[in-house]
Amino acid sequence: MSTVRERSVPREAARRRPPAPSGPARGRGGAGRGSPWPYLLIAPAVLGMLYLLLYPLARAVLISVQDFRLRQLILGDAEFVGLRNYRTLLGDPEFWEVVRRTFVFMAVCVVAIMVLSTLVALMTERLGRVARTVVLSSLVLVWAVPVVAATTVFQWLFHSEFGIVNETLTGLGLDSYEGYTWFAHGGTAFAIVVVLIVWQSVPFAAITLYSALVTVPAELYESARMDGAGGTRVFRSVTFPLVRPIFMLVLSLEVIWTFKAFVQIWVMTRGGPGEATTILPVYAVQTALAGQRYDLGSAASMLTVLLMSGVLVLYFRQLFRQEGEQL
Repeated sequence: MSTVRERSVPREAARRRPPAPSGPARGRGGAGRGSPWPYLLIAPAVLGMLYLLLYPLARAVLISVQDFRLRQLILGDAEFVGLRNYRTLLGDPEFWEVVRRTFVFMAVCVVAIMVLSTLVALMTERLGRVARTVVLSSLVLVWAVPVVAATTVFQWLFHSEFGIVNETLTGLGLDSYEGYTWFAHGGTAFAIVVVLIVWQSVPFAAITLYSALVTVPAELYESARMDGAGGTRVFRSVTFPLVRPIFMLVLSLEVIWTFKAFVQIWVMTRGGPGEATTILPVYAVQTALAGQRYDLGSAASMLTVLLMSGVLVLYFRQLFRQEGEQL
């Protein structure tokens, strides 16, 4: 009897179960597979993104192939000149000097950011809960500081008369730094800008790398240590291969971040002294504002985009090639 009773229960439940809706009734509770509602819901966001991103880019491309100066900005009768603005820039030795300085600036900043961020992430992973919370909170606070505010603070730190840096160095017995004008020398101004960019970039990179490190299984570390591997060997053979995708993603983002750094340099030095801190974004603005040559400024901006895209394409090709060889 018990067996018959157990078998009869599922049959009664199946009889009471309502039939599954079919046809058009199935889509009454939500959007069907061919319903246009999902696309209509995301259409405002997509249109807004296209307007805010693609329209300025298309407008800059159009201005770069026109004779567009102050008169054309007011009257709107710009003449199409083709690639003349690009030929003017590419034939200017000053432009190539700015390109060289931009790549040097990018390389120095990115290397410093990735090294410091990796060390901070590794240190944070090994701290206790309280110390780890303090470090991560400090990184978030640094990351949250507005760019202009941080740049202004660095200007105060290195002020020739009231700066803390000069006061500290003078107190240590280095009398030559009394009243030292850091922003009047190309090398020191360049170094200060690099320090500022690195200081602003390390929090994001360190937090991202730390989030990748905590996903590495602890068993792999234990196995590597049981085999006699040291800290450097463990990082090279266990940690880095597992966090490599995130590491490469952060690296590419930092390349973009440093390549287009403008606000910090413009607020702090305006590209000076001389042209010591002039990189491509600053050069584009200077060219556009110096003689109202908006056409040359737009052409310089487009060349900046092309150079940055070329660097990223070469980088990703090399990355994909290495991943293919490993597979």
